[in-house]
Amino acid sequence: MTQPTNALAHADYPPAQTVEDFTANLAAVQHRIAQACERAGRDAGSVRLLPVSKTVDAARVRLSYEAGIRYLGENKVQEAYSKWEALSDLPDLRWSVIGHLQTNKAKLVARFASEFQALDSLRVAEELDRRLQAEGRALDVFVQINTSGEASKYGLAPEDAAAFVQALPAFQSLRVKGLMTLALFASDAARVRPCFVRLRELRDTLRQTAPAGIDLAELSMGMSGDFELAIEEGATVVRVGQAIYGSRALPDSHYWPATGKPEN
Repeated sequence: MTQPTNALAHADYPPAQTVEDFTANLAAVQHRIAQACERAGRDAGSVRLLPVSKTVDAARVRLSYEAGIRYLGENKVQEAYSKWEALSDLPDLRWSVIGHLQTNKAKLVARFASEFQALDSLRVAEELDRRLQAEGRALDVFVQINTSGEASKYGLAPEDAAAFVQALPAFQSLRVKGLMTLALFASDAARVRPCFVRLRELRDTLRQTAPAGIDLAELSMGMSGDFELAIEEGATVVRVGQAIYGSRALPDSHYWPATGKPEN
């Protein structure tokens, strides 16, 4: 079930169907992470692997749990919530929402998620904070930055990030952990790498003036085809789906369209 380790290989990954498949795929991804860290002079333990289970049914998620996965990323809130309900007998399985959030779905995120990686709106921050307080919970959040400049992607423009971060202490249920980005989807590393560099440099700048209590240590960037590049540029979280679960039925253009923004 393992795949070549070359960066930006947007390959066809066979679907993992057994615990053994998932175990092999996880080992292959962890090996790629370790190699990228070695090239960058980093400790492999400094990078958290976030498996992404979007479009994967609950039965296969359960198999991946048996292979050792305890934290899952999901793009669509309602899909994630239904899986959370279906897998409620696995209390140590945690969920990270990594896709755009509409305010009317904040109540679901406040109920089940441990992490939200796509914060780019003060309206969403306010609604999440209100819902979390009602639930008696807190939530780790990442601020999403649009480092590619593509109109098809959500996220704050880099020049708007400083003012946004300054406003976040008002939302006491949100624990700000860092920044997130989606890089340009391309096979040319020379075009992809600058997105990761931009996020790291922005994080370093924002940390100089960040309000007390705002932690910007984390950088969530990199997916199955490009996470080695992201690690080389400082990623502390990589979001990997297809290299673990297998290629999705729909092409990547469905999830990252050339025009228009996908909704949850």
